[in-house]
Amino acid sequence: MASVPSLASTVQQRLADALSAALRETGPAAPSPRPAGWGDPMLRRSDRADFQANGILALAKKLKGNPRELAAKVVEAIGPNDELKEIEVSGPGFLNITLTDEAIVKTLAARAADDRLGVPYAENAGTTVVDYAQPNVAKEMHVGHLRSAVIGDAMVQILEFTGEKVIRRHHIGDWGTQYGMLIQFLIEHPHELDHEGVEEVTGEEAMSSLNRIYKASRALFDSDEAFKDRARNRVVDLQAGDPETRAHWQRFVDESKIYFYSVFDKLDMEIHDADIVGESGYNDMLDETCRLLEESGVAVRSEGALCVFFDDVKGPDGNPTPLIVKKSNGGYGYAATDLSAIRDRVQNLKANTLIYVVDARQSLHFKMVFETARRAGWLNDDVKAVQLAFGTVLGKDGKPFKTREGATVRLVDLLDEAVERATAVVREKAEKVGLTEEEIVENGRYVGIGAVKYADLSTSAARDYKFDLDQMVSLNGDTSVYLQYAYARIQSILRKAGAVKPAAHPELELASAERALGLHLDQFGEVLSEVASSHEPHKLAAYLYQLASHLTTFYDQCQVLSADNPPELVENRLFLCDLTGRTLHQGMALLGIRTPERL
Repeated sequence: MASVPSLASTVQQRLADALSAALRETGPAAPSPRPAGWGDPMLRRSDRADFQANGILALAKKLKGNPRELAAKVVEAIGPNDELKEIEVSGPGFLNITLTDEAIVKTLAARAADDRLGVPYAENAGTTVVDYAQPNVAKEMHVGHLRSAVIGDAMVQILEFTGEKVIRRHHIGDWGTQYGMLIQFLIEHPHELDHEGVEEVTGEEAMSSLNRIYKASRALFDSDEAFKDRARNRVVDLQAGDPETRAHWQRFVDESKIYFYSVFDKLDMEIHDADIVGESGYNDMLDETCRLLEESGVAVRSEGALCVFFDDVKGPDGNPTPLIVKKSNGGYGYAATDLSAIRDRVQNLKANTLIYVVDARQSLHFKMVFETARRAGWLNDDVKAVQLAFGTVLGKDGKPFKTREGATVRLVDLLDEAVERATAVVREKAEKVGLTEEEIVENGRYVGIGAVKYADLSTSAARDYKFDLDQMVSLNGDTSVYLQYAYARIQSILRKAGAVKPAAHPELELASAERALGLHLDQFGEVLSEVASSHEPHKLAAYLYQLASHLTTFYDQCQVLSADNPPELVENRLFLCDLTGRTLHQGMALLGIRTPERL
């Protein structure tokens, strides 16, 4: 089905047509067609009416005319129609616009008839690579890994829904010194990663093996100079593609993936092998990347290293701080891998947009990498790269989230506690709703994981936020549980309605709470479009919270299933409930959050 024009776009078009007609009457001072800067009246939601249009004042000044007279001519040019009930000229040419109830219900009915709720596919959709969920091989996933995974997954879902072709990339894997240490230890102690007699290794068992090896190899590395030398040489072998070294490194990657996948499963996220491309995936490109940069003059030799310099990047001493692409000892830095990844994503994957969901503390690195890629011609006006930078997860004390012992909090422990708290909340209400034990457990998982994701996604990514489980699983306030209960309440109403089905009745007069709910429902597509283009999922979370709040007001002020209501009023209110439920369900799904049918 074709997309459904929003009420705002319908009003905007009527105003644009009327303004053109009004300007034609003003005489030679008004250019025709209107050039840039002589634009349409700007439309926004208003407390005094459904919309307010301004901009006529500025236009009248250019024409050296009276703004109220121009506004009156625009109103006259609009004339009688089915969409606009009333247009009031206010102040120096503002237009307060009230829609007809019929227009609201008809537009919502068109949305309800579409599986996509009338949300249009983006014009000029292209290909976007989203780089997110980047845990480290052979290391525990901690709370710092949460935001990249949750924000990235939401952006993937939103972009795909709006029609973008999305390629996922998970930068898992490293070539640093510690992996030389781990591999050398495994070569000298080959049975440390064996799981004899175990049919299926759990994530916890895999992480336990990796932690054991890490601690043992670190102790040896710190105490034995000969082992330290062997470990450092092993890094060189790894980057050079030595088969034995690569095979042992792959064992660490495979063992780590068992663990990663178990954590992502708890997060209710899907990660696929084909999307995991770490340093190893770009190893064969590094030399050519360096050669291209040096031959083009983008990178220069400095003290034996291959570097890129920037006028605006200086160290504390005032001297330029370069991006080091290749070290003086011949080793490659992160920059070489990141630049090779850009080449691959642009030239081979044919991406138009590259999104990196990475900690804000790496902003300078990515600023230099992107600028280097632009100088080399790999990024340009048609191909852009952006860092979707995110802030830090804080404890209740406002400091970076740590355990009482000062260690970084394990992500798996955090998720388990969230599910435990949420299950207790669900259990309190379970008897009233008649949930089975199986439903309590399942809903506890959905509510707990949803609470963690929503707390993250309802905060602007660039900001730090406090991790407070008590608040996250609260039934009140801006939480996912509040939204999930709103959805479950709607499903309960629809079940109680029995044989009475939702149906739109444009002929009915709407109560103020029905109008407010309907106008907010109509904004869903516009909000998604903005979120997709600005990469700000918190705006979708804010929209959904406002939707649930409008539903609460509607539910309090407008009885749905009342024997005193005429059948068409019951059907119309059920229709509003149903469309609200579908919008909540779709919006939450795009954020990676489940909406249980009963809570």
